[in-house]
Amino acid sequence: MSNDAATTATPRPAGTPGQEQPIPTLGLGASLPPADARAKTEGTFPYASDLWAEGLLWAAIHRSPHPRARILSIDTSDALEMPGVRAVVTHRDIPGDTSYGRRIADRPVFAADVVRHHGEAIAAVAADHPDTARLAAAAILVEYEVLEPVTDPEQAFAAEPLHPDGNLIRHIPLRYGDPDATGAVVVEGLYRIGRQDPAPIGAEAGLAVPRPDGGVELYVAATDPHTDRDLAAACFGLEPERVKVVVTGIPGATGDREDPGFQIPLGLLALRTGCPVKLTATREESFLGHAHRHPTLLRYRHHADTDGRLVKVEAQLLLDAGAYADSSAESLAAAVAFACGPYVVPHAFIEGWAVRTNNPPSGHVRGEGAMQVCAAYEAQMDKLAAKLGVDPTDIRLRNALATGDLLPTGQTVTCPAPVAELLQAVRDYPLPPLPKDAPEDDWLLPGGPEGAGEPSAVRRGVGYALGMVHMLGAEGTDEVSTATVKVHDGVATVICAAVETGSGFSTLARQIVQETLGIEEVHVASVDTDQPPAGPAAHGRHTWVSGGAVERAAKMVRTQLLQPLAHKFGMSTELLQIADGKITSYDGVLSTTVMEAMEGKELWATAQCRPHPTEPLDESGQGDAFVGMAFCAVRAVVDVDIELGSIRVVEMAVAQDVGRVLNPAQLATRIEAGVTLGVGTALTENLRTARGLVRHPDLTGYALPTSLDAPDIRIVQLIEERDVVAPFGAKAASAAPVVTSPAAVAGAVRAATGRPVNRLPIRPQAAVAPANS
Repeated sequence: MSNDAATTATPRPAGTPGQEQPIPTLGLGASLPPADARAKTEGTFPYASDLWAEGLLWAAIHRSPHPRARILSIDTSDALEMPGVRAVVTHRDIPGDTSYGRRIADRPVFAADVVRHHGEAIAAVAADHPDTARLAAAAILVEYEVLEPVTDPEQAFAAEPLHPDGNLIRHIPLRYGDPDATGAVVVEGLYRIGRQDPAPIGAEAGLAVPRPDGGVELYVAATDPHTDRDLAAACFGLEPERVKVVVTGIPGATGDREDPGFQIPLGLLALRTGCPVKLTATREESFLGHAHRHPTLLRYRHHADTDGRLVKVEAQLLLDAGAYADSSAESLAAAVAFACGPYVVPHAFIEGWAVRTNNPPSGHVRGEGAMQVCAAYEAQMDKLAAKLGVDPTDIRLRNALATGDLLPTGQTVTCPAPVAELLQAVRDYPLPPLPKDAPEDDWLLPGGPEGAGEPSAVRRGVGYALGMVHMLGAEGTDEVSTATVKVHDGVATVICAAVETGSGFSTLARQIVQETLGIEEVHVASVDTDQPPAGPAAHGRHTWVSGGAVERAAKMVRTQLLQPLAHKFGMSTELLQIADGKITSYDGVLSTTVMEAMEGKELWATAQCRPHPTEPLDESGQGDAFVGMAFCAVRAVVDVDIELGSIRVVEMAVAQDVGRVLNPAQLATRIEAGVTLGVGTALTENLRTARGLVRHPDLTGYALPTSLDAPDIRIVQLIEERDVVAPFGAKAASAAPVVTSPAAVAGAVRAATGRPVNRLPIRPQAAVAPANS
């Protein structure tokens, strides 16, 4: 099988051995294709970079070339005098709040007195041509007093404050159990995780259009439009009702897709000029402007007894937040809470910090916090297995978490947690065959078709990893979503501000209505902030919260539809069912089609879904901080050239706790994408900086995995134990393999080379085996 195509082994659902399940063609459980699939493949889907308006101006942003400096003066006169330039705005031109932030408002729209990271925005220009705008932005003269940047997060504790709020964003000291507990076997490790960039294939773009009432409309690929609107309105000095965010097509999102740092300058220019203004970021601007995954330093000490059962875990976790806070407090909470992994640990003492530096800003990227600690605690489990002389899977099975166990935060795991079953599934799956040494199979070498390695230097390694993620917001976040379902002339429309980021929500909403109402034609309305809020697209929340709101609204419409029929035949609506587009009664007396029952009617209902509340972690890191959790097991098989350090991922076997399969094809795609993202994290993706300066901010210097790098991906088992508190019992699908896959790849490289592999991405020198191996 070629290594340039990811493939999937489709398993039977758990609990149905030897029995093929009928596959529905509509509704939940069907592999309904996305409604926008054809438009995207044909290139007609309207992304923000494709938008146009009469009288359009173009925007460009002047950014700092220094990671830390004091601004002595800003001279915009040369830019303003250039023909075609319509406006230049700086911090002096902001009518409202001069800083913004989704959690902490600590990031200036434009730097005023100091710059705190390379690429920080200082001014923005609007001109009648994109080249003119960029030339004018380059003509802005800024006089700096360059300062020594603080780029080592360990030095941030003693360094002078880089921000008025100080360098420490959050400290979580988790205390669980007996601090004096010890184990007969102790292993320690120091681990480093690099700076991963979301690297969206479509760079940030947007269009701002002024409104007659003095407000502005922003057409952007926002993943949390209502929060973006509120932040922008505060900076514009306007009421939120006078700012409208219209969500355009999303060209992929693995984190917060649109940073307000692109949107707010765009709106300011539109308000200043009274003209539509468009901004299309270059790839360099995209790398410099948006948030990245937190680089993390992790120190671990694991205690176990002679049987390999964990006694105590001690850890220190240091997250580099970069210049501003963004989501660092939430990422730290996930890292600390999951620092021991999906294992039963009687005693745990974790210290976690998130600090400001002069590095590029960090923020929400899929699996934030959980991915970094997974790489470290799984390396520790491999060390314990080696020290005890036991199989790596055995030591994991002896400690596997299960429903009813406690996390180190004191929270009871009430959701299904089939951790042992997941690991057993990937362990028992047949290993791929070994490559041959014949010349015609040289493409199987880690170096690829033109690789310089020798087959005799290739070693195969197998690594295992278990990972966990939380679903929805955490620590008291009020999760709520609102949806409306309307039916007219046999066509249903769903109105919900849940943004389709590639997670499949739009398809799921159609399936829910098909399942509930028996209507085949279902449309999902485009999203804007005139609709009630649905919250951000992260942590599987739209499947749970927004999907739950759609289901409730559809059920209310169903009741409206069935009540007249039930009344006519003297029975309750509970005795009627809708299936295959027909309405039937329990006794067969009533039988009609949904279309006939709908004729001449227009029905609609609006509903909300709000999961049970959570609470913040207290001063000892204790509390019921998470609504639910999802688990994953991955087995990685790699080939390593131990002389050159080149690595080829041969196969990734995945078993996942999914709750319920709502769309088999879509679920497989999400898992495959998550695994591929994890392979990039493990091997290639690292936004390199030198003393705070981003090096090679482009897709040549930042190596994304391509189809040639994607391994065979085998989905070995999907365990369907429904979470009873979730609307459909389904769990988040894409973050868990992202979290788990890098740790599995690192474990496989360790097995092949005998090297410790304590840094991600794995450097070639770390994969070169010792001379005596």
